[in-house]
Amino acid sequence: MSIYEADRMRKLPLYLFTIIDELKAQAAAKGVDVIDLGMGSPDLPTPKHIVDELCKQVRVTEHQRYSRANGEPEKILKAAIADWYKERFNVDLNPDSEVLPLIGSKEGVAHLSLAFLNPDDVALVPNPAYPVHFNGVIMAGGTLHNIPMSAKDNFKPDLKSLSPELMSKAKLIFISYPHNPTTTVVDKDFFEEIVAWAKDYPNLIIAHDLAYSDIVFDDFRAPSILEVEGAKDLNIIEFHTLSKSYNMAGWRIGIAVGNKGILASLAKTKSYIDFGIFRAIQLAAAKALTGPQDCVKELVAVYKKRRDLFVDGLNSIGWHAEKPKATFYIWTRIPEKFRSLTAMEFATLLIEKAGVAVAPGTGFGEYGEGYVRFALVDSEERLQMAIDRIGKLFNK
Repeated sequence: MSIYEADRMRKLPLYLFTIIDELKAQAAAKGVDVIDLGMGSPDLPTPKHIVDELCKQVRVTEHQRYSRANGEPEKILKAAIADWYKERFNVDLNPDSEVLPLIGSKEGVAHLSLAFLNPDDVALVPNPAYPVHFNGVIMAGGTLHNIPMSAKDNFKPDLKSLSPELMSKAKLIFISYPHNPTTTVVDKDFFEEIVAWAKDYPNLIIAHDLAYSDIVFDDFRAPSILEVEGAKDLNIIEFHTLSKSYNMAGWRIGIAVGNKGILASLAKTKSYIDFGIFRAIQLAAAKALTGPQDCVKELVAVYKKRRDLFVDGLNSIGWHAEKPKATFYIWTRIPEKFRSLTAMEFATLLIEKAGVAVAPGTGFGEYGEGYVRFALVDSEERLQMAIDRIGKLFNK
């Protein structure tokens, strides 16, 4: 007897990163030293004081039991998150009702769609996007509506162009700045426009993904949408993560803050699916947020040097690229001489002929066609090696 996946799973777009992984494995089997700049997985270690706290807390027997929503470690982490938001963004949060720790922000984003979307509910997703923004909608059985973004509009969604008929069905919208994959940044004025627009749609949930707020350069400061006056009175929540700021990607610890009703439903959904976060990790995360922040500044300095080296290198071989003000990515159009290729074909070429793995733009949605994304998650030496290899490919 044949076994078939649920229809909603078969509606998911092809996961191009799985194909990229297969191509990397094939190249490695041939003896190629692949420089992997595809996945945004930080390569630097978690700061020592955070690791030391984990080692200390993991030995506490009580912490090895199930997490409890109102336990002492849980209260400590929620208070640390609220204090961190006050320090970073001057946003006041009630740790008991306006803060929800997550098993990574990706999990929270996916479960938000599961918590709120019925089959006839529309989720608005600017495209290109971090894949879980649209994949979570599909897996939850909601109706996905992509909002195309392009370089022409500086990769910002034109929300005023959305028809009244569409908005009558819309229940959820995702936004994300600094943006992955395009690296676009916005100022507080942009969020003020979003909040003013949202007041006409009282049944719409706005979810802002702020994963890269700390990875910023050239004196840029990434604002929180919750800084806007009146934002907390609307159906707005914001996601964050410790993965990027503290090199804790594998630890799976994220944050959702904002509207207490939305967070309560998200927490309810999660309660049927998981037993919370390992308490030792929660206390180590609290140490990350409340401890010395020099490690974040040092991390940003490393990424800035990598950014400058890599973008200057691309331009030196004739591949035009601009230096982003945030994230550790480089988002750039496929070079002129290769534009007959799709993003996936060009990414395949870079692996097979240069031994450099990148993310094809279409891995982030159909409107990413014509682009690739580099993740600066390797040493300066290896990044220069990638530039040299790509330069040789270009000169063939």
